This record gives sequence, C-alpha cells and structure tokens, in this order.
Amino acid sequence: MNKMVMAALAAAFASGLTQAQTVGQQHGLLADATERTLYTFTQDAPNKINCNAACAAAWPPFLTKEGERKRAGFEAIVRDDGTRQWALHGKPLYYFAADTQPGDAKGDGQGGVWHVVREGKASGTPAANSSSSSYGGY
Repeated sequence: MNKMVMAALAAAFASGLTQAQTVGQQHGLLADATERTLYTFTQDAPNKINCNAACAAAWPPFLTKEGERKRAGFEAIVRDDGTRQWALHGKPLYYFAADTQPGDAKGDGQGGVWHVVREGKASGTPAANSSSSSYGGY
C-alpha cells in the first residue's frame, strides 16, 4: 500500500467517519457507529461492487445515509440497485450477518476472501495475526 493511502487511512481512523469509527484501540478494527465490524471482499474490483443478491444477504453493504459527509479516503459507490455504499480507497465495505454483538469479527478470513479492515490496512488482504474471535466489552 502506498504512503498516501496509508496516510489517508490513518487520518480517517484518527478523525472518524460520520458512520465509521475504530473498535477497540488494541485491535484497530474499522467499525460503524454501533461498533459493527466492517469487511472488504477481495473479489471486488476498485470502485466496483461484486457482492449482490444472495451474497449481500450474508454480507450486507455498509450503506450511506442521507446527509452524511465523506472523509478522507472514503467514497460512496453506487450499487446495482441504486443505493450508495461506503468504500475505503475504492474497496467497498460490508458487514457480516453472523456478527451479532458489537465488536464481533466472525467473518474475518471467511472463504479466504472476506477480511476485517485493520488500522493501516485497507487492501482487503489478510492482516498479520488476524483473528476471527469476538472482542467482548465493545
């Protein structure tokens, strides 16, 4: 990942996004305002969403809301159904339907193509020492 992308990601983590924030300082995971973990899908091309229909039922998109403002590194991508989904440096962001508690990250590594977004890493590739455990207390 180039230095400009890493700097923008660091700034986004430091300032927060209207609906995104980090969950657990020690884990540095990107999550929405309700502390639901966000994921990327390696089958998505830059600024192109490839998780639709049945895929989106298991991996709901992190949709924008009316009036939200984007922050550095974040953009809204239009989905096939016309809704707008947040992306970080061109990587669309998703939830995992089986994450039922704030801080859950049960989808990390699923099928080798779903990955949590960790601080300093938005490429959608596995982070070193990634974990699929739940982080209680968040």
